[in-house]
Amino acid sequence: MTGLSNSPRLLKAGLVLLDKDSQVPRTIIVLQYNPETLTRTLAPQAIGAEGGDRSSPLRLKAPPRETIKIDAEIDASDQLAFPDQNPEATRSGIHRELAALEIVLYPPSDRLLANNLLANLGTLEIAPIEAPLMLFVWGETRVLPVQITEFSITEEAFDPALNPIRAKVSLGFRVLNVNDLGFEHRGGGAFMAYLRTKEQLARSFRSGALSELGIGRLP
Repeated sequence: MTGLSNSPRLLKAGLVLLDKDSQVPRTIIVLQYNPETLTRTLAPQAIGAEGGDRSSPLRLKAPPRETIKIDAEIDASDQLAFPDQNPEATRSGIHRELAALEIVLYPPSDRLLANNLLANLGTLEIAPIEAPLMLFVWGETRVLPVQITEFSITEEAFDPALNPIRAKVSLGFRVLNVNDLGFEHRGGGAFMAYLRTKEQLARSFRSGALSELGIGRLP
């Protein structure tokens, strides 16, 4: 704290997992430190792309495929400096934090057991287990429905019991849009809100002049 009333409040990036039935937040994972970089890639979805219909090369058939990559750091060093106040960190390091992220990729154990029971009873078709909707939050203008496509963990330091106490987590996401989820889905609504915010920002952009490009007119 600086003591200055006009000091900006530092927002944290993170993930929100929504309950698939009620659509209310089930788990909120706040990143300990905001990543220093965020890499976004957008691949346009045009009709004429990749050898498609050349009669309509400028027509867009869907929102672009957008991917996001970040590196997040998790460190228990500050907590371990005060072991009496942080018994969980003293006992298991950052296992809890890592597990909260990793468990997103796992089907629930009770569903795995139930599916195994159905298979043993001769059920011919077992429906895949639906994961909760995940929202990636990076400030109020970027609240995106995403699916994890890449996940790697580098554990960099350990306590005497070999519990990890510092790690770097690399995450890759694919942004889910209305083509993936539909307009009625909660995630589809989140994507449309993201798109409308982007459109508002684009409308506020000051267009340049041809003279700034060194030309007087277009050919």
